[in-house]
Amino acid sequence: MKNFNKYIAEKATDAGYPVDGSDFSNDLAKPETISRINAFLGSMGRMEYLVPEHALNKMQEKLGRLGISFEMPSLSEDGGEMSVPLTQFGGIYGEDDAGEMVNGDGISHRVEGGLSLKIMHEKTAAGTHFLVAKIV
Repeated sequence: MKNFNKYIAEKATDAGYPVDGSDFSNDLAKPETISRINAFLGSMGRMEYLVPEHALNKMQEKLGRLGISFEMPSLSEDGGEMSVPLTQFGGIYGEDDAGEMVNGDGISHRVEGGLSLKIMHEKTAAGTHFLVAKIV
């Protein structure tokens, strides 16, 4: 019979999907982190949506688990491409060690110029929508 610790070690999953190990962090300054997040966003882009805002809500919720947020853009009926700036951990505000006021997105001080979410929206002939997003 298995003991509890052995069972947990073998079943390190979240709803049937493998959980990232301790090697994953939400440090957006690491290119491998951006690559992993983009792979996840790419998998969401393969799904069709009747209401495109639902796809954005889903992306917002999933990225929020990593402390990444963005303002909800307004989508055109015909589709198109847009970019929205990203914020991590709600941004930063206050004084730094030198007494200077700091007000930022929580990313720009680690990644030059900050990061944004590029969203490609396509409406199909059947009236469904595809949304493909990528952090750039």
